[in-house]
Amino acid sequence: MHAYGPPPAYAQAVLRIIDSRTGEPVEAAPARRGLTRVEAHASGLDATALRVLLVSDLLVRALELGGTPVWALLTGDREQAELRAAAGALGIRPFEDGGDIGSGLGEAQVLHVAAEGGATTGGVLVAVAPVDAATAAAPDLSDPGALRLALLSQPRDLPGRLDADALEEARRTLAHWRGSVADWARRPSRPVPDEVRVQLRTAWEDDLNVPEVLEVLRRVETWPDLPDGARFETYAYADRLLGLELTRDIGSLA
Repeated sequence: MHAYGPPPAYAQAVLRIIDSRTGEPVEAAPARRGLTRVEAHASGLDATALRVLLVSDLLVRALELGGTPVWALLTGDREQAELRAAAGALGIRPFEDGGDIGSGLGEAQVLHVAAEGGATTGGVLVAVAPVDAATAAAPDLSDPGALRLALLSQPRDLPGRLDADALEEARRTLAHWRGSVADWARRPSRPVPDEVRVQLRTAWEDDLNVPEVLEVLRRVETWPDLPDGARFETYAYADRLLGLELTRDIGSLA
């Protein structure tokens, strides 16, 4: 990463998602300012269902960051109340009931998010690989931030692993980042460098590549000569997508 300077010339960012039906990238919001429906298909309270809702939440956040209005729905037939409660603990925004959506609201795009092998009709399909949890029981929600980061750290199209090691690594990383952000917040604010903003947007606009977003944050943490105020603003900006409450500990340091 080189020294930051004048903003580079680049085209307007467009969120592109791989349609699992065709294997081809499509625009998540083909009509400017047109309504996009994100419909999560999940039943039962397990790690894979939570991953489906988390990917749906990321899609909603990414679209809204780009100025696209979104209608978020949840469709399923088992343990919906339990799944919604767990999703809320993970910082996933509430979904409307998709059980009876009728003809919709004239949305310009429909994105279905479902576990691999799930049956959906119409629209773009965003398939989510299963998560192999250490136990078949419901996921441990005692540290929801660590659980969210552990799921975010793994590419959604590859089988995930949710074990004690993955959760402990996520817990350490999250505690470190929150502490660093709280420390940087005491310095004068500085804008997010244009180069960094482009890298972040390029990552999440490219099929919602969240692991690369996290990698950009790791590079920013140690980027020489970058003011701490700019590091703070970078992490706060990225957290609008990640939803990790990275600014939670501001004011808690002595």
